[in-house]
Amino acid sequence: MAKQKKIQAADPQKVDQQQDVYHIPVMLMEAVDALNIDPDGIYVDCTFGGGGHSREILKRLGKDGKLIAFDQDPDAKRNLPDDERIVFVPHNFKHINRFLKLNGFAKVDGILADLGVSSHQFDEGTRGFSTRFDGPLDMRMDPSQPVTASAILQTFSQQQLHKLFEQYGEVTNAKTLAATIVQQRNTNPLQTIEQLKQALQLVVKGNPNKYFAQVFQALRIEVNDELGVLKELLEQLPGILKPKARVAIISFHSLEDRLVKNFFKKGSFEEETYNPFERETKEQVFKIISKKPIEPSAEEQKLNSRSRSARLRIAEKL
Repeated sequence: MAKQKKIQAADPQKVDQQQDVYHIPVMLMEAVDALNIDPDGIYVDCTFGGGGHSREILKRLGKDGKLIAFDQDPDAKRNLPDDERIVFVPHNFKHINRFLKLNGFAKVDGILADLGVSSHQFDEGTRGFSTRFDGPLDMRMDPSQPVTASAILQTFSQQQLHKLFEQYGEVTNAKTLAATIVQQRNTNPLQTIEQLKQALQLVVKGNPNKYFAQVFQALRIEVNDELGVLKELLEQLPGILKPKARVAIISFHSLEDRLVKNFFKKGSFEEETYNPFERETKEQVFKIISKKPIEPSAEEQKLNSRSRSARLRIAEKL
């Protein structure tokens, strides 16, 4: 008779580590601490991803607490914990108000958004987010959306491409880059990462890795309308947060961080300018909890290099 193997219960810590292979949550404790979790409260994780932030929120919720988790990437659903307190919404968080109402939640006690691309998305060559692999120039967070990075390279005018790389990627030679793409696309399909890198070899300035990272960032922002989506989220916050509710947003580049900073400060996206003739003052919506953006610790940056550009801002609804 064969000897039976002893079945051991799964180690929760190891399970968490396996799930975090999908994505290592950035500033996990800082972001969740910022929400001042009420065990019976209702919270939203706008970017579920690997579920790291969500699992930490669930640990702090009681049996009557609720977590609404959004993620438009169908891969994220695989990471859902078996927990009846979580409501998963497989849609972009720009629809936050609509889906909160559909699920019977008028107001919430806190909102967390980690705006970074997940490690899983970067590490899947077929998604087209990373310069490290060859694959299709896709870059869609939601694969059901019609526009890919390749389509943008093929259809945008030279002027549109110039503006795109200058504003979203801060590429120093954006004009030359745009002209090169327009010239190359007549004979080169520019459908894969390697095709794009080869086509741009002669215009790369400085460190090639940094240069292509800027190019890819610009394309990804455009493909997913990341700044437009962030604006839509921010504009809905005053109507869905309860008084004293907290919002914590982790951004990964200055364009996002500036939008968050300005909206928390004065409820708009424009830079503050002094006008001595302007008497009307807008009613303050938020109390700023983090006067300066919170950055990952040196230890976290060492353990997770992708966290280096992360900035966390926290505000409280008045």
